[in-house]
Amino acid sequence: MDTSQPLVLTLAARATSEEVARLCAVLEGVPPTDVICEIGGLTHTDLAAVDALARLRLAAGRLGHRLTFRGAGVELRLLLDLAGLADVL
Repeated sequence: MDTSQPLVLTLAARATSEEVARLCAVLEGVPPTDVICEIGGLTHTDLAAVDALARLRLAAGRLGHRLTFRGAGVELRLLLDLAGLADVL
């Protein structure tokens, strides 16, 4: 894998546990690198989305990746702030 370019992942419209498991498996399959996770397509801004982002952040950190989320909408930003996780973005 070319680690000179960031790995780009996309979170589906609904953050399910299966989707998080799929993205974590991708992270496990590559050496530590910069990772950008596109979250602008999330149409269901709920606690499942907050849980998904927190799990992805933890998995990436554990594997040595530098994860950045891109495209968070206003509702998701507010929800993360309320949950005390604004620093995830």
